[in-house]
Amino acid sequence: MNYKKLNLFALCLLVLWVVNAMPALSQAAKPNLQQLKIFHLENKSQEERLDNFLQNAYLPALHRAGISQVGVFKPAENTDANAPAPTEQLVYVLIPFSSPDQAYTLDATLANDKQYTAAGKDYIDAPHNNPLYSHFETILLDAFVGMKGVSAPKLKSASQERIYELRSYEAATEKLHQNKVDMFNKGEIQLFDRLGFNAVFYGRVLAGSKMPNLMYMTTFENMAERDKKWKAFGADPEWKKMSAMPEYANNVSHADIYLLHPTEYSDI
Repeated sequence: MNYKKLNLFALCLLVLWVVNAMPALSQAAKPNLQQLKIFHLENKSQEERLDNFLQNAYLPALHRAGISQVGVFKPAENTDANAPAPTEQLVYVLIPFSSPDQAYTLDATLANDKQYTAAGKDYIDAPHNNPLYSHFETILLDAFVGMKGVSAPKLKSASQERIYELRSYEAATEKLHQNKVDMFNKGEIQLFDRLGFNAVFYGRVLAGSKMPNLMYMTTFENMAERDKKWKAFGADPEWKKMSAMPEYANNVSHADIYLLHPTEYSDI
């Protein structure tokens, strides 16, 4: 049995079920899918090999497959001297799809790409005792109505200075989760736009390890600008009014914040 194809088939069935069987949770008549792939690495050698694979094999193959804006990000250095040293390196890969079919057929498309299989040999044929990662996560998202697809920010600073902020908002129930999605679509996205947060994407998690959940990414020239923008956001009268509305109470039960830098070869 081909378990890879079975898993992809199950994933597509999940998308169709969410979009068609539960219209109250759907973002639009047609899903706008994004995949966030998070590689967990054990050492510098794995990081260097994975970088080589992503830059010279994976992204070029995705481009040939019609996926032009692929983001690759790594955690920003923690400036807190008292913070514990990280036990692993993470690499985040954001892939926007034009349709569920493109997501379902991606593995087959790559397998039939001879340039990819040649350039990606170190990754594809890695031995069991010398892989390029310890494991990876896959998160499937559906874009919000308020911002369809992925947008590349127009930043001027060097890539190592930029801050890409990935946020994950979990909710206690599916109803409260949808309430937070509605809050974004009805005003929070517009507030971020007005304050210049340079959003990359907003998405509702369709499949992932933390659910119900939404994720979004905003970008800044540097850490100082990031802190300044969030201070302005917290003091904004529109946000104070919106966040005090009783209909939006308790719609986030847990939030995770990840500060990232784009790699030099990232499209975003």
